[in-house]
Amino acid sequence: MSTTRNAAPAKKAAGKKPAAALSPKAQAKANAAGNPGADKSTVKGAGEGTRNNPWTLTTPSGSSQFQAFRDEALDPGALVVQVGKTELRYHLRAIDDLRAMLKAHGDWMLLGSADEQKPAAEGTVEAWARSAKNPVGGFYGLKKGLRGRFANYVPPVLKLLSLAEVESNAKNNRMRVV
Repeated sequence: MSTTRNAAPAKKAAGKKPAAALSPKAQAKANAAGNPGADKSTVKGAGEGTRNNPWTLTTPSGSSQFQAFRDEALDPGALVVQVGKTELRYHLRAIDDLRAMLKAHGDWMLLGSADEQKPAAEGTVEAWARSAKNPVGGFYGLKKGLRGRFANYVPPVLKLLSLAEVESNAKNNRMRVV
């Protein structure tokens, strides 16, 4: 009976990439998580975050999936979000700026996702992403008419990158820096 138990883990391990196959950045992240040689494909949202291999993510409410990737070739560099046939773009620097803001905030913050045409509730991630006081001086969204919903699509990227915790409730989700 112990032979059967030992055979399954060996078979499972054979399908994983060896530690040397990971990029230096992925290896550092795996080591920091206490899991050297972790196979990135087992991580929810796996993908490289590129146009050819985007991350597949779920909105904080869990109501829908979307794809996201970095495109540094765009001017300015963008975090591109594909929701069905709709493409949204946010300043690529939003990832680092949001993390810095959350770190300075120091506690959980409501997401408050809202369309561009609707006002964002004060004190939320969405309100910050539109504020003239943020590092870009206004909307992080780059496509007029599609600049809202920052708090619906950017926080899951930070969660995937292990930069923030994001709640996954039906409503009133929050996030905080890790």
